[in-house]
Amino acid sequence: MRVIDVQVHVYEKNHPGRPWAGWMHGPDSANGAEMTAAMGAAGVDAAVIVSSYSMYRFDPSYAMEVYQAFPDKYRVVKPVDVTAPGLDEDVAEWAKTKGTVGIRVMLRDELVSDPADPRVSRAFAAAARHNLPVNFLCWGRLDDGTEVVQRNPDTVVVIDHLGLLQANHPPPPDNPWRDLPKLLALAQYPNVRVKISGACTLSHTGYPYDDIWDPVLRIIDAFGIDRCMWGTDWTRTIGMLSYEQATKPFLETKRLSDSDKAKLMGGTVEKVYNWNKW
Repeated sequence: MRVIDVQVHVYEKNHPGRPWAGWMHGPDSANGAEMTAAMGAAGVDAAVIVSSYSMYRFDPSYAMEVYQAFPDKYRVVKPVDVTAPGLDEDVAEWAKTKGTVGIRVMLRDELVSDPADPRVSRAFAAAARHNLPVNFLCWGRLDDGTEVVQRNPDTVVVIDHLGLLQANHPPPPDNPWRDLPKLLALAQYPNVRVKISGACTLSHTGYPYDDIWDPVLRIIDAFGIDRCMWGTDWTRTIGMLSYEQATKPFLETKRLSDSDKAKLMGGTVEKVYNWNKW
């Protein structure tokens, strides 16, 4: 099977030509060559690069450079500024750009995050017009996320990181699956997909994280394997585990059939993101 990670971040060392706007968890550099090497060592063939808002805000130029250097390995999603006057034109142009497969909208305190704000739904509607899924960061805010989903039934919405808050460093949350019922309730909306990304960071038992499987299988049962996608959220998860540790439990599990594993770890990503368009 072709293994595709649904979310990684890449960035180069901080330098004046492309200075970091902020900081995210990870080494001083996670450039295209380094990310590709880490994936190869773990048995991962390809990945969706989600351009890092923490590092580069709404500028996807470095992620696009990595795609252009490794066009068989990557596709790119960029975060969008829902307040931008030219958002509709920006999304239209992005959809025509080779290697692009989606946009990202985030409910973060420093951004517009009222689910009833019409500018949020404007971004979702623009994505729908151009057949782009929206990667939706609403972890810890699944009630708000549900309202946005309900307002945008024509948009393919991909819930980032299970919609569940995840730690950047040990220990994991005391009750990491507390909001699981809220996530499962989103399965009733046919336009929703879910990233099973960063799931290993929710484990209380350590590698190989056997305690994640009961809730993960509940998610797969609720949504169906054709709406679920595996991912690592590398490098954000570096404080909790290695890239290989985030990958092997899914590659080696006996809790999934070979056909379901092939869909979860690549096949569904290809379909949801129209991977072969490019």
